[in-house]
Amino acid sequence: MPEPELMTDIEQVDAYGKADFEEPHSNFLFLLQKYCPETQNLHSVLDLGSGAGDILLRFAKAFPNSNIDAVDGSAAMLKFTERLLSSDPGVKERIKLIHSMIQDLSHSKSYDLIMSNSLLHHLHRPSELWDKIKELSRPRTYVFIMDLLRPDSTDEAKELVRVYAGDEPGILKRDFYNSLLAAYTIDEVREQLGEAGLGKLKVEQVSDRHFIVSGYSI
Repeated sequence: MPEPELMTDIEQVDAYGKADFEEPHSNFLFLLQKYCPETQNLHSVLDLGSGAGDILLRFAKAFPNSNIDAVDGSAAMLKFTERLLSSDPGVKERIKLIHSMIQDLSHSKSYDLIMSNSLLHHLHRPSELWDKIKELSRPRTYVFIMDLLRPDSTDEAKELVRVYAGDEPGILKRDFYNSLLAAYTIDEVREQLGEAGLGKLKVEQVSDRHFIVSGYSI
């Protein structure tokens, strides 16, 4: 059940930016460091769908030699990120914020790492993500994508909301529920990768609500 591709409502962006994502966002970095074999060489990085910037900031602090292009289609999200990064000028100078939809992003640059968190389930045409990754990859570009996993039923989705967002504002509970229903299954993602010519990438469930896609794109 698709949801809107962009978060543009100011209240929605503010609630998302202030939410407690400590566990999943810390796990994103932990798993990246676990799976990526050359973390010391991640100098040029592309973050697709950077959102409110929490993972972006965590990554930049964890990898002080990295320079990051952070792309999001929501101007409101990027404004929130700008405020977040202003607290750390040393980190901010290594990050370039780019306002663009994935399909409109076009330049000749390639990257050591292309990463994304919770973007795929927003895309009505998931091929847009996989095609852009192919376009911007070079030999030894590492891909690390983390996203929600669609549960088997609406009852299971409601239980996940209760467990993981029970104390969050109503707008976040609503968005989390809608995101779970919009998410893809592992079999669907594997099919998407095969159609995109990215079948070498591995798909693995890493929690009761998340999966990762990882590996070298070429």
